[in-house]
Formats: sequence, C-alpha cells, structure tokens
Amino acid sequence: MSVTLITEIASVSQPAEGTLVVFMDSSGQIAKSAIEIAGESLIKHLIKAGGFKGERFKYVANYVSGKENFERLILLGIGNHKKFHSDDWLKLGGVCCSVIDDAACATIILELEGHMLSEDEISDFICGFRLRNYKFDKYKNKKREKKNNLKVILQTGNIYKAERAFECAQKLADSVIWTRDLVNEPANILGTEEFVTHIQELADIGVQVDLFNEKELEKYGFSALLSVARGSKRPARIAVMHWAGSKKQDRPVAFVGKGVVFDTGGISLKPAENMGDMKGDMGGAAAVAGAIHLLATRKARANVVGVVGIVENMPGGNAMRPGDIITSLSGQTIEITNTDAEGRLVLADALCFTRERFNPVLMVDLATLTGAITVALGQQYAGLFSNNDALAEKLYTVGNLTGERLWRMPLSEDYDTMIDSKVADMRNSSGRLAGSVTAAQFLQRFVSDTPWAHLDIAGTAMGVPENEYNESWASGFGVRLLNRLISDYHENRD
Repeated sequence: MSVTLITEIASVSQPAEGTLVVFMDSSGQIAKSAIEIAGESLIKHLIKAGGFKGERFKYVANYVSGKENFERLILLGIGNHKKFHSDDWLKLGGVCCSVIDDAACATIILELEGHMLSEDEISDFICGFRLRNYKFDKYKNKKREKKNNLKVILQTGNIYKAERAFECAQKLADSVIWTRDLVNEPANILGTEEFVTHIQELADIGVQVDLFNEKELEKYGFSALLSVARGSKRPARIAVMHWAGSKKQDRPVAFVGKGVVFDTGGISLKPAENMGDMKGDMGGAAAVAGAIHLLATRKARANVVGVVGIVENMPGGNAMRPGDIITSLSGQTIEITNTDAEGRLVLADALCFTRERFNPVLMVDLATLTGAITVALGQQYAGLFSNNDALAEKLYTVGNLTGERLWRMPLSEDYDTMIDSKVADMRNSSGRLAGSVTAAQFLQRFVSDTPWAHLDIAGTAMGVPENEYNESWASGFGVRLLNRLISDYHENRD
C-alpha cells in the first residue's frame, strides 16, 4: 500500500533526525544553504568515495556518525537542470521518493545553486514524489513489511511559494491517484453501477452529476451505446458531470470518455491472452472524471462538462451480432462488422448527445480505443486526431508541457471512405489497415462542425512501462493534460 505521507514546509535549518537529501548538478554545484547544513567535509567525502559527478537522477548515500542530527546523507544528482523540460521535475520528485526508501523521516533541501525554483517546478516535484509513492495492493493479504508513515520536511528559502506549490501539487496528485484507483480496480469490483457511484462522489466537491439509466437511454435513442451493453447483465449508464466555474452564459468545454468496464470483444471474442487487461478499457472515462475532480478541487474558473458512456461488452444470448444494423442517436445507421469495435459505438452517441445538449466550444474525447495506435506509436505517445488545427496545436503543446505526450495522426476523405457500408450509412470497422485512423474517422461523423479532438490512449493509460513517477499498471494518463488545457487556454481571467 502507499505510505502515508506527512509533509511539512520549513525554512532551511538543521534537521532533527532521519535522512537528509541534498541536490547536486553535473557541474558539482550544491546550494550554499545545503552545504552549510550537511557540512562541506561530509559532502566532499561522499563525493570522493562514490566517484559522484551529479549525473541526472543518480545518487550516493551513506550513514553518518558524529555531531550531525541526521542519520543518513543522500546526494541526488540532477544533471543539467537548465535543460529540464516537460515532466522532468515530476521525475526528479519521483526519484527522490524512491531513494529515500525505508526512511521514517526525511528532510529535503529543495534548493539549487544559482537557480530560484518556480512555483510550478516545486509543485511538479511534490506531485512526482506523491505519484511515485502510490501503490495499488489493497487485495494483497501479504504485503511487503514497510513503514506506515513517512514524515517529509521540504526546506526552502521561500516558504510562501512552497506552500502554494504544495497545495496545488496535493490536488493534482489526489486526482491522478483517484483516477489510477478506478482503472486498477478489477471488473468484478468496478462494474457500471459501481463506476457511477464513484462519479457521484464528485457532488461532494461541487460538481453537478446527472445520470441516465437504461430506460432513459432507450427513450432518447442511445441505440449505439445500448447495443454494446446488450450481452451484459450490468446496465448501461451515461453520467454527466458539470463544473460551473465561470459565468453562466459562457459555453462549456466538453470532455467525453469511453467507459467500457470490461471488454471481452462480445461475439467477436478477444483471445484469452491478456484479456484481463480489458478491465482498463474504461481508462478514457476515468481520465475525464479525474479531470473534473481536479478542476472542481482547485475551483477552476471555467465551465466544463464531462460526459462518459459506461457499459460492459459481453457475449450473451442478447448480444449484438456481426451483421446487425443499428440506428445511432444522430439518426445515422451503422452496420456492425466487428463487435469488438464497440468503444466507437459508445462514443458516437456520447459525442452526439454532448454536442446537441451543451453546444460546447470544443469537444475532446479520450478512449482506449484501438490496439492499432500502440502499433503506430508504442506506449510513449497517445494518438491525436482532430478536425481543428488550433485545438490540435493546443493539445500537442500541453502534452509536451505535462509529459502526457500526443502525436497527431491523419484524417482525410480517403480514410473516411474506408468505413462506408453497402447496407448502412457506415460500418463500425473496416479491418486492420489504418485501424486507429478509421476509428477516428468513424467518430468524426458524429461531431458535425464542432471543434473536436480524439485522443486514443490505449497505449498510455494502462500496462505502461514504469517510469520515475509511476510504478502502477494504471497511469492516470489524461488528467494532467486536460487540466493544463483548461488552465492555459480556457480559464476566465477576469
């Protein structure tokens, strides 16, 4: 389980106990305040003994004895901090968490020689520390023997700035962790109704939550979404989350998420190998809910609506079949050629509903939509598709700033014709060729002229390679990205 962090912000002073962490860059520079506290001779001895050169994210450590109040000194290398960009400060925070290891108390002197840390840099450092500390092992009866609490004292020359950064980091980390928890839960625990219950918790922080049950969805004509749920005993749901942080007359930004709590593929059954990973096929909906969680927690000055379609895709006596023709909420008909191309059916109705009901200034949908995107981009980038260059540029920019990176993929009439059907307006799958592109082309048919972007996060939301601030199967991808999109481009500054 995650260690409980007890964090204090303090001015630079001699620590009373525990581990002391000091930063050193690749030129050998250490903040003068840190040298005064740790002791120049002790630092020089540690550098010489370890042959340490301040390399990026490397460290040397040793227990000390003598007049020092602290018990262990860690020199943590930062390389050339002038070249830090994107999520490097998050990474540094994560590395710092990992090197502290089993300490019960740690003092971190968050000072660099010749560089005054900005509020954003401090916030990212703290957030990275928190995210690296995260563990999802609630179902393990036998856990690694480890301390229950870690007291962390962040020492800095600007307490006011650090306290503001700490407050921001806590909200950001809490929302990402809330999202990771949702995606990590097994499908027997997190079904459609359980997912809705978690979303309803957002009402406690000022979010208006509206829910649509199956009878209401049938009444309004959500036939594409409902077709996916037909094989499951778990009922389909649409959940709408309203965050009203700006003027009532301001049109909202809309986020739309695919929430398939488990995806067997339906009648077009997936192979057994790795099917268990499909508990994470609701990663897009979780990211949308997590972003709303964060916007509400930090009281973002923007109107934002989050819409998620929540279903389970199972084979069964009433399941949709290849060859079926359904009529979507938009009135467009769809030939089902592959029941495992179900996420786009959920999103088709959700996007149409969002556009018609809320008239948003833009829509961004997130979905673990295709395996094809991982073939194209691996797990380092999510796929970005858009009908609007300005929106695509904004998303690309905030992706680079947050480290939740996006790569723009093509949309064109040539690809669009690939999903034409001889018996309906379109088919839901055209096969393996350009699979992620044709999926996006399918979605584009439901957004009209609203500025829209589709983020295919199949490779980045779950089962991702571990990095400096994430050792979890679920990454929480998208929460920080959407938050930055709002904060940089859509908050009311009046």
